[in-house]
Amino acid sequence: MMLFNIPFIFYLDIFGTIVFAITGVLAASEKRLDLFGVVVVGMVTAIGGGTIRDLVLGRTPVFWVIETLYIWIIVGTTVATFIAARFHPFPHRTLQVSDAIGLGVFTVIGAQVALNIGHPPVIAVMMGVMTGVFGGVIRDVLTDEIPMIFQKEIYATAAMVGAVVFVNMRWYLPSGMESISALIAMTIVIGLRLAAIYWNLQLPVFLLSYKTAAEKRRQREQRKSRASGGH
Repeated sequence: MMLFNIPFIFYLDIFGTIVFAITGVLAASEKRLDLFGVVVVGMVTAIGGGTIRDLVLGRTPVFWVIETLYIWIIVGTTVATFIAARFHPFPHRTLQVSDAIGLGVFTVIGAQVALNIGHPPVIAVMMGVMTGVFGGVIRDVLTDEIPMIFQKEIYATAAMVGAVVFVNMRWYLPSGMESISALIAMTIVIGLRLAAIYWNLQLPVFLLSYKTAAEKRRQREQRKSRASGGH
């Protein structure tokens, strides 16, 4: 699906599809799924975000129905990875870098799809994040894991920042410079994700700043117990 006037965006989209399919296979392998289960998990990881985006936007048939090349690439990737992983482990850091690139590509493409059919910037940002991260959410749910976007990882945040930058640059830059906006936004997403991996950057987690009634009651009882024991 050629969303830009430069073909390398399409090739990056294919690259992101392959990478996300591989991450789905590796997640499924940890749960010892059979080949069919591995293909299913790889499939939803690679095209899940874009599928939900198209359904939300009413853009049907969804992209992989129109361009079946995605299906064949995913099936071939999942089967090849299923076989190769039995003999050669995949370097975790290399996969993380590739995943960051895929996240950047999918985020920009998702935002671009929404803008192309006339939706406002806020919807474009949401669709960018959805395209980038929802395939991973479905993967984690199917493999009984807490989705990465609900943990401390800087993942969806990177996608959101990149989508905001892309949409704003589309607004302010003259027409015909979409490719420049895409490259800058993808670089920001990839840079934020890799920085989070390298320096172990995390978002703050929610912690109650007050003590619950049960905790206060338990502490009062402990103080009373210590006081009675001292007499």
